[in-house]
Amino acid sequence: MARKHLSIGEVLTLLQVEFPDVSISKIRFLESQGLIDPERTPSGYRKFYDADLDRLKWILSEQRDNFLPLRVIREKIERGEDRPDTETPPAQGASAPMAPVPEFDSGTENGTQLDSGPSSLTLTVDELAAATGLSPTELESLETFGLIQSRSLGPATYYDGEALAVAKMAAGFKEFGVEARHLRMFRTAAEREAAVYEQVVMPLVKQRSPAAHRLSRDQLEQMAKLGSQLRGAMIRLALRQHIS
Repeated sequence: MARKHLSIGEVLTLLQVEFPDVSISKIRFLESQGLIDPERTPSGYRKFYDADLDRLKWILSEQRDNFLPLRVIREKIERGEDRPDTETPPAQGASAPMAPVPEFDSGTENGTQLDSGPSSLTLTVDELAAATGLSPTELESLETFGLIQSRSLGPATYYDGEALAVAKMAAGFKEFGVEARHLRMFRTAAEREAAVYEQVVMPLVKQRSPAAHRLSRDQLEQMAKLGSQLRGAMIRLALRQHIS
């Protein structure tokens, strides 16, 4: 008898028994890379079956135990080597450990100040709540204060990787009693800072050439990095009496 399909939250619960570090964002990332392909309901919700769960367990095991990069894992899947009854030969190029799968936060180790979560990432409000530990009401509050943005697709509402990153940080602040209404100062400060950077690169933007676009991007990245460092220095200065 076929097993009833699972939601992404239920799949996460089952996977975390063996893989405590797995997250909804990682599952979604593996899907965005074409390594899994769960069915969809008409409203866009994912349906996971036993085969999907087995594929996820196999992928995570290959990463954890054999340190295989996703490129090699994809090749093995294409050869059918993810099936339990298939003998798996040693993978080519598998001797070098792979970097941890990115969790869609801005400013990852290999990313830049202006990088964000992948545009293909889409989470329902329930999935975003499960991934961050925030309630739908708390997520609504974040959106009310302009900290995250949703988009509608038919009757459903979805959030992207940037919303996931912000919501995770908001969940961290929540542990200290800092609420969404307190966090809006970050949005206001970011908008003012971005306005200054825009004034600097506007002459390049108006040129509308690929070279000018690349240069404006480089300048924005450098200023964003300097701005991040300067904010850190200003915070240390402001809190010096408490941390010295």
